[in-house]
Amino acid sequence: MSIKTKLKERSARVEDYLRDCLEGKGFPKRLRQAMEYSLLAGGKRLRPVLLLSFNKLLDGDTDAALPFAASLEMIHTYSLIHDDLPAMDDDDLRRGRPSNHKQFDEATAILAGDGLLTEAFGFMLDSALERGLPAGVVIQAMRMMVRSAGCAGMVGGQMADMEMTGREDVNLDQLRAMHAMKTGALLTASCSCGAILAGADLDDLRRATAYGKEVGVAFQIVDDILDVTGDEASLGKPVGSDEAQGKVTYPSLVGLEQSRTMAEEHIAEAVRQLDVYSGPEREFLEGLARYIVDRVQ
Repeated sequence: MSIKTKLKERSARVEDYLRDCLEGKGFPKRLRQAMEYSLLAGGKRLRPVLLLSFNKLLDGDTDAALPFAASLEMIHTYSLIHDDLPAMDDDDLRRGRPSNHKQFDEATAILAGDGLLTEAFGFMLDSALERGLPAGVVIQAMRMMVRSAGCAGMVGGQMADMEMTGREDVNLDQLRAMHAMKTGALLTASCSCGAILAGADLDDLRRATAYGKEVGVAFQIVDDILDVTGDEASLGKPVGSDEAQGKVTYPSLVGLEQSRTMAEEHIAEAVRQLDVYSGPEREFLEGLARYIVDRVQ
């Protein structure tokens, strides 16, 4: 079975949970529609799958961790809704459909993102309050998520991205630092939180974190490459927008071939973190890492 098929099977578990997770909450109808419009728009569900895979690798209870895993998709979705707004990247398409603010309106899109972000932390708590995970490990994982999604992570990275746009003096170290916050932090936290929720020791947590960091860098490099070489039909979003907006990217700094080489190097380092493990979960995590780079081969 191909890694793409395995990823689809694992993402279906998250998809099933997300499909019903906002029912019975008493939300205003239009707000819930806008939240679900983006939350249920498809995607690989990479972040929750990473969390559940590391959790299972380290003998965790993936049923108990599922609400926490789903919360990562809520946070990721909120960030996409806000990134697409006219004040940010001003994109009209997301996953092959009109962006949230185009389908609804700008104010509703902002509130849909706000709602998903806020509700996400309630779902994290559900892993302890309703699924029985120890409160201490859930709090530790939530602390990790706050740092990764907040001003020292994803939000700060978006600010840095905006400040770098249109500049010609950005170097590779600055680009790496920005993307480690904007893209890498949430991917890293997905792996780290999966380990934390499994009660991992410090060595296992270190390896999960290192894997996540390396995959995060490679993922962003590949995204930058695909914005140059991909097509709108397969990506589900406009291509060439980085150059049009004056964004600094890996291809703009080092070229396409060097970018591909860098992505492969980071994936090799991610896979090295798995050397001490064996079995189906180790094989899946290795295949998933390699699949990220295979998209641009």
